[in-house]
Amino acid sequence: MPSRLARALPRPLSAKVPAVSNNVRYRLRNPSSGREIILEADPDEIYVDRETGEHMEVVGKILPLPPSQSNLPWAVENLRHCPWCEQPAQRDLNDCPTCGRRMDPLGA
Repeated sequence: MPSRLARALPRPLSAKVPAVSNNVRYRLRNPSSGREIILEADPDEIYVDRETGEHMEVVGKILPLPPSQSNLPWAVENLRHCPWCEQPAQRDLNDCPTCGRRMDPLGA
């Protein structure tokens, strides 16, 4: 049986950081309509277009591949250049994935 003192002390706070997703995102396309979606696909699953009922085909993997701190796909509108090493980095990152230095805030 715990003592009165042990019951009165607060529990230590958890210092867990949310995990980065390790799932690979894929671009899937409906062959007849050309409609595309991006999702974390399971290789054992068959994906069907909800409008036409046709099977979606895998077109490619979305960069960056896991484990990455960014969830944005590599596209011109989602990239900026690191002021230190001039390498492209996603807009939602604070630190450059190439050199590891802190980048300026957006709009600065």
